[in-house]
Amino acid sequence: MSEPVLQTVALRRTFGPLVAVDSLDLRVEKQQFYGFLGPNGAGKSTTIKMLTGLLRPTSGEVHILGRNLATQSVEIKRRIGVVPEGLSLFERLTGVQLLNFVGRMYGLSRATAAERSAELLEFMDLKDSADKLVADYSHGMRKKTALAAAVIHGPEILFLDEPFEGVDAIAATTLKRLLQRFIAHGGTVFLTSHVLEVVERLCTHIGIIQQGRLVASGSLEELRSGVKVAGHDHSPLTLEEIFLQIVGGARQDAEVLSWL
Repeated sequence: MSEPVLQTVALRRTFGPLVAVDSLDLRVEKQQFYGFLGPNGAGKSTTIKMLTGLLRPTSGEVHILGRNLATQSVEIKRRIGVVPEGLSLFERLTGVQLLNFVGRMYGLSRATAAERSAELLEFMDLKDSADKLVADYSHGMRKKTALAAAVIHGPEILFLDEPFEGVDAIAATTLKRLLQRFIAHGGTVFLTSHVLEVVERLCTHIGIIQQGRLVASGSLEELRSGVKVAGHDHSPLTLEEIFLQIVGGARQDAEVLSWL
């Protein structure tokens, strides 16, 4: 078995009496497209914040690219890309200014930063909006800009927190094209999303978290083989069916709402 590019050991995060992440053991190999799923409040965003150094774990270890995040965070952050929850973009810069700034902060030369910015704006269909303030961008344009900023320095791993939330089909297709290209060129993606159809199409491996604990992990075929649904025909289970079987099915709200 190859050396993982991402591994956590008994990762735990508490907020007072609340245990948000509990003894989490993750292992992600190079070039995997890893989908990290869970219901609201399961601990997904807390986990990705710890993996990217935005939040200190209460206990446990995070190893990325063979380095310990607790002691080698600067070296790790040079080699990863992040699209965080809320995006956190510099809105008073134009699109091209933002990408050039991020590229320079990662140590790219002025010429290289400018060249990659232009290529990314073209690829993301943002060329005509390059000189507009990010504050005036639509939500989908911001998502594409955030992903462009995350890859401009050529990272080895991408951490994406809900990258497809609130984007239209055209923007989502552009984002998926870039991610598939990133994987094909040797990168690794760690993604959280509630859009299970997208995860099923893109991801090679899945991890499911519930109440802060990892309850399932493996390839989609491995998860299918480990889940049995009563009364289901012999067609392959969808990721949605697997997810609901593992974390618990949806409430039958119609039975408790007297007016519906």
